Amino acid sequence: MSLNRSFFVPLDSPLHRLNPLTKLTFVFAMILPAFLSLPAFAPGMAIPVLIAVFVGGVQRQYRGLLFKLILPTILFMFFMQSVFLPIGETVIFQLGRFDVTLEAMQTAFLTVSRIFVMVSSFAILLLTTHPGELMSDLTRRGLPPQFAYVIISTLQILPQMQAKAQTIISAQRSRGLDTESTFLKRVGAVVPLVGPLVFGSLVEVEERAIAIEARGFTSTRPKTSLHNVPDTNADKIIRWIFLALVILSLGGRIWLS
Repeated sequence: MSLNRSFFVPLDSPLHRLNPLTKLTFVFAMILPAFLSLPAFAPGMAIPVLIAVFVGGVQRQYRGLLFKLILPTILFMFFMQSVFLPIGETVIFQLGRFDVTLEAMQTAFLTVSRIFVMVSSFAILLLTTHPGELMSDLTRRGLPPQFAYVIISTLQILPQMQAKAQTIISAQRSRGLDTESTFLKRVGAVVPLVGPLVFGSLVEVEERAIAIEARGFTSTRPKTSLHNVPDTNADKIIRWIFLALVILSLGGRIWLS
């Protein structure tokens, strides 16, 4: 059983070799135009995101996230907004007492397109960037270590909870807990898992705080790193291209609005 505490997939792809800041710039270069540019532009931002998945060679891992997390979320949001948004006059069909209008479905599609781009962009960052490299690079560029730690902890919280939950489930199974039979029994089995998961996470937070303090995390002295994250000229050019993309998309929105 793997206890990987991050989504990072160790591969040697062109995307993996990019500087972490370049990939972080890519994330915002996808999200900002999707949310702030013309509405018709948002679905198209999914194309470079999906291309990045193939460039990074993480199709299998991304597919797992897509079917387990992204698609259920956006399909639920699309259904809720299509049915319950009180807008529009072009009724397509009725669902009980609710009228599903064309305008509501268009708004729902725009919303889920933006959510898809945002979540998928961050998924690519997590799959192709080691958390330690991201934290080291951000700290080297002047970001306070406290902020860098908050960012990395946020990115790692889901895989850490998954790993801990899997460990607890295995331990409870060895004690005879039924977690694979009927749906109702599996729901009932959740209760014995919640307590150890919550309290174990709290203990882990305290242990981590003691560990980073023992390593001089709050020290004001200059810090060094055993691993230097490369930042090539190609990375700098790519970041400028992403920045230009954001400026052009926002300029187009202002010009055409």
